[in-house]
Amino acid sequence: MAWLQPMNPPITDWQGRSVWLVGASSGIGLATAHALHAAGARVVVSARKAELLQHFVDTHAGAQAVVLDVGDAQAIARAAAYIETQQGLDVVVYCAGYYKPVRATAYALDEMLRHQEVNYVGALRVLDAVLPPLLAQGHGHISLVASVAGYRGLPQSLAYGPTKAALIHLAEALYLDVSAKGLGVSVVNPGFVETPLTADNDFHMPALIQPAEAARQMLRAWAQGAFEIHYPKRFTRWLKLMRLLPYRLYFALVRRTTGL
Repeated sequence: MAWLQPMNPPITDWQGRSVWLVGASSGIGLATAHALHAAGARVVVSARKAELLQHFVDTHAGAQAVVLDVGDAQAIARAAAYIETQQGLDVVVYCAGYYKPVRATAYALDEMLRHQEVNYVGALRVLDAVLPPLLAQGHGHISLVASVAGYRGLPQSLAYGPTKAALIHLAEALYLDVSAKGLGVSVVNPGFVETPLTADNDFHMPALIQPAEAARQMLRAWAQGAFEIHYPKRFTRWLKLMRLLPYRLYFALVRRTTGL
């Protein structure tokens, strides 16, 4: 049946495939870069921290590093053009992220805008640079790392959650536009992963996993041709069910569960 078919062309062989990871100096991005390199991909890592990128290149033969800030559209355009010229573009993964707990009782406009700039607008700048060559070649894959925090409103996620919701919506609309043109699109919605971003959390994080496990889940889902990649499922499936609740029940359950 058609609805059981993979939503994207499955990626089962990474040997020689060119992958550009934006936001790969730590956390999920770095772990995914490790996993893809081990699988035979030609990996290019980008982030602001040159020393961390250089360490990856020094320990992963054939890998390349392109230092950039996702707030700099010109730097992104130059990086995309350089990678395309050097080794082509097969897969682009946007995993740059910023997170600080924010509540309305301590509202900070600068934090709200910083989240938007890194988590969402940065992705738009990358798309501006990579969509033309990918559409022209008629194949490739774009993956946007969002979060289950984008499913519905959560405490302490006043700044972070809306940017991830925007990424989910962006991926959905993008898929509708480009899937018939040969491009794959996936959105990654992690639960709690032990990274520098979640280190600021002062609450219990259920089903916390390591970045290496997150990367393993992503490669497995890309091999299955999935559109949404969410993990760990023992946690994310509950959140998916909560999306179906009417607001009165949803708000009551969140308050009871979190105590906030």
